[in-house]
Amino acid sequence: MPRQNILTGSPWEDKMGYCRAVRIGNIIEVSGTVAIVDGEKVKADDAYAQTQNILERIEKVLEQAGATMKDVVRTRIFTTDITQFDNIAKAHGTYFKDIKPTTSLYEISKLVAPEYMVEIEFTAIVE
Repeated sequence: MPRQNILTGSPWEDKMGYCRAVRIGNIIEVSGTVAIVDGEKVKADDAYAQTQNILERIEKVLEQAGATMKDVVRTRIFTTDITQFDNIAKAHGTYFKDIKPTTSLYEISKLVAPEYMVEIEFTAIVE
């Protein structure tokens, strides 16, 4: 089966040796993705905006892989503050209210930088 690597131009892709997503056959796995925290639209203390930003960006990555959010069957959400559950869930629900992939939400002690509150991994299966 051919492998399709989806790259986004992040300097970390070469430095760490990874890509944003990999498609093999009808399965797409998306790496853990954090928000682009700009301090205005997406702030370091806004879990809703961070989650929304991640979902917007991954929607584009899935399109590059020939998929849509409707093809997502699983999300794994990591947060540094579980008290933000409602905000994270609200943003997740804006994309997945009717799709309803399986999901998990985990509180962890840290992400790669202190401004990140949320990181999400995705699995999609294209019919």
